[in-house]
Amino acid sequence: MWNWDYALDILPKMLHALPITIAATLAGFAIASLFGLLLAVMRRSRYKLISYPVIGFVEFIRNTPLLVQLFFLFYALPQFGIALSPFFCGVIGLGLHYSTYMSEVYRSGIEAVDRGQWEASTALNFTKGQIWLRVILPQAIPPIIPVMGNYLIVMFKETPLLSAITVVELMTTAKSLGSQSFRYVEVFTLAGLLFLVLSYASSLVVRTFELKLNRR
Repeated sequence: MWNWDYALDILPKMLHALPITIAATLAGFAIASLFGLLLAVMRRSRYKLISYPVIGFVEFIRNTPLLVQLFFLFYALPQFGIALSPFFCGVIGLGLHYSTYMSEVYRSGIEAVDRGQWEASTALNFTKGQIWLRVILPQAIPPIIPVMGNYLIVMFKETPLLSAITVVELMTTAKSLGSQSFRYVEVFTLAGLLFLVLSYASSLVVRTFELKLNRR
Protein backbone atom coordinates (compact mmCIF):
# COMPACT_ATOMS: atom_id res chain seq x y z
CA MET A 1 0.00 0.00 0.00
CA TRP A 2 1.07 3.57 -0.70
CA ASN A 3 2.38 5.36 2.39
CA TRP A 4 2.19 9.13 2.16
CA ASP A 5 4.25 9.66 5.31
CA TYR A 6 7.12 7.64 3.88
CA ALA A 7 6.83 9.32 0.46
CA LEU A 8 7.01 12.79 2.01
CA ASP A 9 9.92 11.68 4.19
CA ILE A 10 12.09 10.52 1.28
CA LEU A 11 11.14 13.30 -1.15
CA PRO A 12 13.75 15.81 0.17
CA LYS A 13 16.47 13.16 -0.16
CA MET A 14 15.50 12.51 -3.78
CA LEU A 15 15.31 16.21 -4.54
CA HIS A 16 18.83 16.52 -3.13
CA ALA A 17 20.07 14.21 -5.90
CA LEU A 18 18.17 16.07 -8.62
CA PRO A 19 20.90 18.71 -9.32
CA ILE A 20 23.36 15.94 -10.20
CA THR A 21 20.95 14.54 -12.77
CA ILE A 22 20.28 18.00 -14.22
CA ALA A 23 23.96 19.00 -14.29
CA ALA A 24 25.07 15.74 -15.94
CA THR A 25 22.37 16.03 -18.60
CA LEU A 26 22.94 19.68 -19.44
CA ALA A 27 26.74 19.35 -19.50
CA GLY A 28 26.49 16.23 -21.64
CA PHE A 29 24.04 17.96 -23.98
CA ALA A 30 26.40 20.94 -24.37
CA ILE A 31 29.26 18.60 -25.31
CA ALA A 32 27.02 16.66 -27.68
CA SER A 33 25.80 19.84 -29.39
CA LEU A 34 29.26 21.35 -29.91
CA PHE A 35 31.14 18.17 -30.76
CA GLY A 36 28.26 16.96 -32.93
CA LEU A 37 28.49 20.13 -35.01
CA LEU A 38 32.24 19.64 -35.37
CA LEU A 39 31.71 16.04 -36.51
CA ALA A 40 29.09 17.13 -39.05
CA VAL A 41 31.42 19.76 -40.53
CA MET A 42 34.40 17.39 -40.62
CA ARG A 43 32.31 14.68 -42.24
CA ARG A 44 31.64 17.03 -45.15
CA SER A 45 35.35 17.55 -45.76
CA ARG A 46 36.58 16.74 -49.24
CA TYR A 47 39.70 15.19 -47.70
CA LYS A 48 39.17 11.48 -47.08
CA LEU A 49 41.78 11.44 -44.31
CA ILE A 50 39.37 13.65 -42.35
CA SER A 51 35.93 12.46 -43.45
CA TYR A 52 36.52 8.68 -43.33
CA PRO A 53 37.79 8.54 -39.71
CA VAL A 54 34.84 10.72 -38.66
CA ILE A 55 32.39 8.38 -40.40
CA GLY A 56 34.05 5.39 -38.71
CA PHE A 57 33.89 7.08 -35.29
CA VAL A 58 30.22 8.02 -35.69
CA GLU A 59 29.18 4.54 -36.80
CA PHE A 60 31.19 2.83 -34.07
CA ILE A 61 29.80 4.96 -31.25
CA ARG A 62 26.23 4.79 -32.53
CA ASN A 63 26.34 1.00 -32.82
CA THR A 64 27.77 0.22 -29.39
CA PRO A 65 25.84 0.56 -26.10
CA LEU A 66 26.27 3.67 -23.99
CA LEU A 67 26.73 1.49 -20.91
CA VAL A 68 29.74 -0.27 -22.47
CA GLN A 69 31.24 3.09 -23.36
CA LEU A 70 30.78 4.35 -19.80
CA PHE A 71 32.45 1.23 -18.42
CA PHE A 72 35.37 1.70 -20.80
CA LEU A 73 35.86 5.34 -19.83
CA PHE A 74 35.60 4.67 -16.11
CA TYR A 75 37.31 1.31 -15.71
CA ALA A 76 39.60 0.91 -18.74
CA LEU A 77 41.10 4.38 -19.17
CA PRO A 78 42.87 4.27 -15.77
CA GLN A 79 44.86 1.37 -17.20
CA PHE A 80 46.37 3.93 -19.59
CA GLY A 81 46.96 6.53 -16.90
CA ILE A 82 43.75 8.50 -17.50
CA ALA A 83 41.56 8.56 -14.40
CA LEU A 84 38.31 10.53 -14.46
CA SER A 85 35.90 11.26 -11.63
CA PRO A 86 32.56 9.39 -11.90
CA PHE A 87 30.62 12.56 -12.67
CA PHE A 88 33.08 13.85 -15.27
CA CYS A 89 33.30 10.40 -16.83
CA GLY A 90 29.50 10.25 -17.07
CA VAL A 91 29.29 13.67 -18.67
CA ILE A 92 31.98 12.80 -21.23
CA GLY A 93 30.28 9.48 -21.97
CA LEU A 94 26.87 11.06 -22.50
CA GLY A 95 28.35 13.88 -24.56
CA LEU A 96 30.41 11.67 -26.87
CA HIS A 97 27.64 9.13 -27.35
CA TYR A 98 24.97 11.64 -28.29
CA SER A 99 27.35 13.84 -30.30
CA THR A 100 27.23 11.15 -32.99
CA TYR A 101 23.44 11.39 -33.14
CA MET A 102 23.61 15.18 -33.09
CA SER A 103 26.06 15.11 -35.99
CA GLU A 104 23.47 13.34 -38.12
CA VAL A 105 20.84 15.89 -37.08
CA TYR A 106 23.17 18.75 -38.03
CA ARG A 107 24.01 17.03 -41.30
CA SER A 108 20.34 16.80 -42.25
CA GLY A 109 19.87 20.50 -41.49
CA ILE A 110 22.98 21.53 -43.42
CA GLU A 111 22.06 19.44 -46.46
CA ALA A 112 18.59 21.03 -46.46
CA VAL A 113 20.13 24.45 -47.18
CA ASP A 114 19.76 25.27 -50.85
CA ARG A 115 22.89 24.77 -52.92
CA GLY A 116 22.50 28.27 -54.29
CA GLN A 117 23.29 29.68 -50.83
CA TRP A 118 26.75 28.11 -50.98
CA GLU A 119 27.34 29.35 -54.51
CA ALA A 120 26.15 32.88 -53.75
CA SER A 121 28.35 33.08 -50.65
CA THR A 122 31.37 31.93 -52.62
CA ALA A 123 30.61 34.44 -55.37
CA LEU A 124 30.58 37.21 -52.76
CA ASN A 125 34.09 36.16 -51.64
CA PHE A 126 32.98 35.10 -48.18
CA THR A 127 35.55 33.13 -46.21
CA LYS A 128 34.77 29.58 -45.13
CA GLY A 129 34.09 30.80 -41.61
CA GLN A 130 31.73 33.52 -42.82
CA ILE A 131 29.85 31.08 -45.03
CA TRP A 132 29.28 28.70 -42.15
CA LEU A 133 28.54 31.23 -39.41
CA ARG A 134 26.57 33.86 -41.34
CA VAL A 135 24.81 31.91 -44.08
CA ILE A 136 24.58 28.15 -43.57
CA LEU A 137 24.18 27.55 -39.84
CA PRO A 138 21.57 30.31 -39.28
CA GLN A 139 19.41 28.51 -41.85
CA ALA A 140 20.30 24.94 -40.87
CA ILE A 141 19.84 25.05 -37.10
CA PRO A 142 16.29 26.44 -36.53
CA PRO A 143 14.52 23.54 -38.33
CA ILE A 144 16.42 20.93 -36.29
CA ILE A 145 15.76 22.46 -32.86
CA PRO A 146 12.80 20.09 -32.14
CA VAL A 147 14.95 17.04 -32.88
CA MET A 148 17.75 18.36 -30.67
CA GLY A 149 15.16 18.91 -27.95
CA ASN A 150 14.07 15.29 -28.25
CA TYR A 151 17.65 14.17 -27.64
CA LEU A 152 17.85 16.41 -24.59
CA ILE A 153 14.81 14.64 -23.14
CA VAL A 154 16.28 11.25 -24.01
CA MET A 155 19.51 12.20 -22.24
CA PHE A 156 17.58 13.01 -19.06
CA LYS A 157 16.13 9.50 -19.17
CA GLU A 158 19.56 7.96 -19.83
CA THR A 159 21.19 9.39 -16.69
CA PRO A 160 20.22 6.32 -14.58
CA LEU A 161 22.96 4.48 -16.50
CA LEU A 162 25.48 6.67 -14.69
CA SER A 163 24.71 4.74 -11.51
CA ALA A 164 26.75 1.91 -13.04
CA ILE A 165 29.88 4.04 -12.60
CA THR A 166 28.93 5.16 -9.06
CA VAL A 167 27.45 8.56 -9.92
CA VAL A 168 24.94 9.32 -7.16
CA GLU A 169 22.12 10.70 -9.30
CA LEU A 170 18.36 10.42 -8.90
CA MET A 171 18.00 6.73 -9.72
CA THR A 172 20.96 5.70 -7.57
CA THR A 173 19.40 7.53 -4.64
CA ALA A 174 16.04 5.86 -5.32
CA LYS A 175 17.57 2.37 -5.34
CA SER A 176 19.50 3.11 -2.17
CA LEU A 177 16.38 4.33 -0.34
CA GLY A 178 14.40 1.35 -1.56
CA SER A 179 17.03 -1.14 -0.38
CA GLN A 180 17.02 0.43 3.08
CA SER A 181 13.28 0.31 3.62
CA PHE A 182 12.18 -2.39 1.14
CA ARG A 183 9.44 0.02 0.04
CA TYR A 184 9.95 0.38 -3.69
CA VAL A 185 6.52 1.59 -4.80
CA GLU A 186 6.89 5.07 -3.33
CA VAL A 187 10.56 5.37 -4.25
CA PHE A 188 10.27 4.50 -7.93
CA THR A 189 6.96 6.30 -8.34
CA LEU A 190 8.56 9.52 -7.09
CA ALA A 191 11.60 8.94 -9.30
CA GLY A 192 9.35 8.48 -12.34
CA LEU A 193 7.38 11.62 -11.52
CA LEU A 194 10.57 13.67 -11.11
CA PHE A 195 11.86 12.44 -14.48
CA LEU A 196 8.48 13.34 -15.97
CA VAL A 197 8.76 16.87 -14.58
CA LEU A 198 12.30 17.25 -15.95
CA SER A 199 11.33 15.97 -19.39
CA TYR A 200 8.20 18.11 -19.63
CA ALA A 201 10.05 21.23 -18.47
CA SER A 202 12.74 20.56 -21.08
CA SER A 203 10.14 20.23 -23.82
CA LEU A 204 8.64 23.60 -22.83
CA VAL A 205 12.05 25.29 -22.91
CA VAL A 206 12.84 23.81 -26.32
CA ARG A 207 9.43 24.85 -27.65
CA THR A 208 9.93 28.43 -26.41
CA PHE A 209 13.39 28.59 -27.96
CA GLU A 210 12.03 27.24 -31.24
CA LEU A 211 9.27 29.89 -31.36
CA LYS A 212 11.78 32.68 -30.72
CA LEU A 213 14.02 31.47 -33.53
CA ASN A 214 11.07 31.22 -35.92
CA ARG A 215 10.04 34.80 -35.14
CA ARG A 216 13.53 35.99 -36.03
